[in-house]
Amino acid sequence: MLEIKREISIMKLVRHPYVVRLHEVLASRTKIYIILEFITGGELFDKIVSHGRLSEAESRRYFQQLIDGVDFCHSKGVYHRDLKPENLLLDSQGNIKISDFGLSAFPEQGVSLLRTTCGTPNYVAPEVLSHKGYNGAPADVWSCGVILYVLLAGYLPFDELDLTTLYSKIEKAQFSCPPSFPVGAKSLIHTMLDPNPERRITIEQIRNDEWFQKEYVPVSLIEYEDVNLDDVNAAFDNDEDQRTNQQCENDDMGPLTLNAFDMIILSQGLNLATLFDRGQDSMKYETRFISQKPPKVILSSMEVVAQSMGFKTHIRNYKMRIESISTNKASYFSVILEVFEIAPTFFMVDIQKAAGDAGEYLKFYKNFSSNLEDIMWKPPHETSKLRNSKTKGQ
Repeated sequence: MLEIKREISIMKLVRHPYVVRLHEVLASRTKIYIILEFITGGELFDKIVSHGRLSEAESRRYFQQLIDGVDFCHSKGVYHRDLKPENLLLDSQGNIKISDFGLSAFPEQGVSLLRTTCGTPNYVAPEVLSHKGYNGAPADVWSCGVILYVLLAGYLPFDELDLTTLYSKIEKAQFSCPPSFPVGAKSLIHTMLDPNPERRITIEQIRNDEWFQKEYVPVSLIEYEDVNLDDVNAAFDNDEDQRTNQQCENDDMGPLTLNAFDMIILSQGLNLATLFDRGQDSMKYETRFISQKPPKVILSSMEVVAQSMGFKTHIRNYKMRIESISTNKASYFSVILEVFEIAPTFFMVDIQKAAGDAGEYLKFYKNFSSNLEDIMWKPPHETSKLRNSKTKGQ
């Protein structure tokens, strides 16, 4: 619910002619009603699909409006992080309306780098994929560059079925512009799709670009609006009170939820099968398993097994540290385990060696996991194999 409140607050904050307007938030005892601007022209994506590439003049007009809207969001400290034609609506006059702020960031003052890997892969900047922190403004500029390419070409500059190949091309900015591209637009796209965010063109520089300036009509902000979030706060007050009471009764709010990007980054070589693989090669320093048991049951089971093996355990929220009782530094061994939610009924336990020998870790995990078979989830084909082997043994 906090994420919904954040998105609604952001939409009230960014009141601009090229952003979908949120008029009001109302609440009953059981429902929250959001009154949005009525947009009748559908998605820009649908127009591109039905018409193919757009003319230079039309592409430039949409792009100018997009930059105006994004620039205003940035001036309010808001970074969209999921800009794509599907999230650009068209009103009855054919003007762009930026929508869907569900992944947007509104960092606190003093926070310069964002950490969450999110967005749509084909439109995401390379630094977002690096998982090392990134600045929201250059990341949005990259997405705008991809959108301009799509408007003029009718297809994506980076489009591969294999994620490894796709991400490699994005990181190196491997793309080419068709001969039909206007020279000015081609030059602008290359400066926007610079893989180095430090060198990437800024929105201010885009505004001064000769190709961008042609037939540009700056948007007029008729009035200064003092944005009031009272209705948003009132609508969510009851929910926050209830959540605060729950938090007093229980300090934790559940395990962290992994999104698709988190799972890809955790996997080896973008092969998601390694999330479920308990082979020896993947267990030298870290491994993981899936369970359908409740998180507290998973933690309790692991604690019992670890203690029965002679280890000390420390639990905080949904993290557990397992360490040897010995004070001898040479034989000291410790492991960090964390429970993540990957679906409403599926949880992943990520296990990593914190200290000690890799061989010791492998020996530990084999012993540890053999005592956790009851909580480990196995694919149906493995379950049937196990059942068949037991039957044959009988």
